[in-house]
Amino acid sequence: MKKSILFVLLISILTLSMFITCKTPPPKLEDGQPGTLGWVLAARQRAIDFESPAYFPSEWEELEKQFIVMTIDSHKVEDYNALADAYDAIFKKTIPLYAQAKEDELMAAREPIVTSGFGKYFPEYLKKADDISLAAQAQYEAEDYYKARDTAAKALEEYKELQKGVSVYLARQEIIDRGFTQYDNENFRKADETANEAINEYDAGNKTAAIDKADEALLRYNIVLSNGWVAYASDRKDAASKERELAIADRANVAARETFRNAEALYVQSEELFIAKDYENSAIAFTEAEAVFGIARIETEEKRVRAQHAIRQAETAIGVSGEAAMEAERIIQGGAR
Repeated sequence: MKKSILFVLLISILTLSMFITCKTPPPKLEDGQPGTLGWVLAARQRAIDFESPAYFPSEWEELEKQFIVMTIDSHKVEDYNALADAYDAIFKKTIPLYAQAKEDELMAAREPIVTSGFGKYFPEYLKKADDISLAAQAQYEAEDYYKARDTAAKALEEYKELQKGVSVYLARQEIIDRGFTQYDNENFRKADETANEAINEYDAGNKTAAIDKADEALLRYNIVLSNGWVAYASDRKDAASKERELAIADRANVAARETFRNAEALYVQSEELFIAKDYENSAIAFTEAEAVFGIARIETEEKRVRAQHAIRQAETAIGVSGEAAMEAERIIQGGAR
């Protein structure tokens, strides 16, 4: 680490020294001609622009050592061309890796848009971003690398802006799927209005305003979700409490002791989560507790039915035995006569 820092510092000092001691100003990149330092600088900058130092650090370090020597001493045309060619070679090795990394980045940004279903409802927005991405690919294939880089950056920006829309869409969809509109319909209505305003701003090309509106809509949807979970957890708590009372009334705590204990443990856990304001997990736990209390009641009823059946069988058996004894006595008495 120290070696790397010292190396970078050395390059900076020597380059600055070159600029101070040169009798003529350093050549501009666009003025670089084959066989000149400007030609080397242009090749070097191109490699830097596409992150060659990051992809091939050891090779880059060797080239930089040569570069330092070249900026201090005068060299032949062949030397400048050789170093420029070396920078160009590492640049050419970098380009496929750089392009693949950018493609992976674009696909990663695109994936949640597709998987969320957002693209299905707003296909024109996804197509716009895809078209820019395809344009970047075409520019890369045409070896117009700087344009391809800038176009890919624009496509990534489009995908990221659509991801904001995905967040809004998913929040709204969750509210609908869970039936939470009933708990905070006013905020839900206002969120819908703001979301539509965001779409209008986006269509008009006012991206900053569109993002601001989308953020506001998302905030309101999240409020609805938060309020919904509180209310829903309260409803589930009431339902679990009623089922628990019914189970006790049915004496499930005695007849189905083990199942009732499991339900009771879940119920206690649910209350703890509710007190901790973890309403989502509390609601889930209360729902499970309610179900297990219900199972305890079913088990109790089944045991009651089996017991009643057994009693009837016993009564029948007793009745049959009594009739047989009477018949035997009658036979015996008849035989005695």
